[in-house]
Amino acid sequence: MQLVRPTIKDVAKAAGVSPTTVSHALNGKGVVRQETADRIAQIAAEIGYRPSPIARGLQNRKLGLLALVIRPLHTLDTFLPEGVDYFLRMAGAASLAAMERGYSMMLVDDPTRPDAPLSATAADAYIVSEPFENDPVLTMLSERHIPFVAIGSDPARPGQFTELATRDWDETMLVLEHLVEAGATRIALLTGTDTNAWNRESEAAYREWCARHGQEPDIAAFDEAEGERVGEAAVERFFGAAVGTRPDAIFCLTGRHAAGLNAAASAHGIRVPEDLLLAAGSGALQNRISHPSVTTLDLHPEGIAARAVEVAVMLAEGRPVTADLEVPAATLDVRESTRR
Repeated sequence: MQLVRPTIKDVAKAAGVSPTTVSHALNGKGVVRQETADRIAQIAAEIGYRPSPIARGLQNRKLGLLALVIRPLHTLDTFLPEGVDYFLRMAGAASLAAMERGYSMMLVDDPTRPDAPLSATAADAYIVSEPFENDPVLTMLSERHIPFVAIGSDPARPGQFTELATRDWDETMLVLEHLVEAGATRIALLTGTDTNAWNRESEAAYREWCARHGQEPDIAAFDEAEGERVGEAAVERFFGAAVGTRPDAIFCLTGRHAAGLNAAASAHGIRVPEDLLLAAGSGALQNRISHPSVTTLDLHPEGIAARAVEVAVMLAEGRPVTADLEVPAATLDVRESTRR
């Protein structure tokens, strides 16, 4: 048997007053005689009526709720990409950081979807990670005057919104210089296709590095959703050409792409690291447990999440943003794929 939750109309009927009077009495608003308010409160308790916390929060303009929108997940074929712990680390750290500051955290896919639940736009402030070019989520939040902080900029609107400055350029240079120190003489870049600052800034940094080192850029872009399945196509792309133009090192921006290339290279007799140095701009479980294991950047999503929550709380409470608007620096986890 399904229990029917009492509504404000049930309380009003039992008390012989209007729903508006019940609302005013329970929320302390309007002019309601004290004895009437006490009687309404008693009746509400007796029949088991509880005001909606979301409705009360909206009335008070605060729910104590933050929302995290991880945009790269929107273009993948799953919200649980195999082996990728970056998003899980970020979501978990953000939730704990929010609780530490007295807030709850809600993970949202895309609040602009026509079928998005009402709760998707009910948070006090939003954190939007890696927005796309002209991202509709940022547009919607801005137009509705809902506070938000972006992790990384919208490539079409850099600096237009409150954002944490990512270090895509510096991270790319860190990996490229490491590959050179490991013996690389011709480095190629394998990027994703999402139109975000991570792909754009990393490619721009790589092209600038090539110009300084007199190397012709060698770039291939594969859909992030393809994950490890890009391995065969990547080997064909980079090693199907004449021997003199083949790379001896490849920097893959995503860990799953690196894992797929690592496996495919081995299947084609391309030895890592003897013939090919391999590194990734973000890690996946496969990069740590494969043979050889793959060198990756650790972007420290826990630190990024904590800083984003700090900024989001300031915005939610209408306070000036005094936090450092830059993400923590990444570090390099050097593994077998770059150790000759």
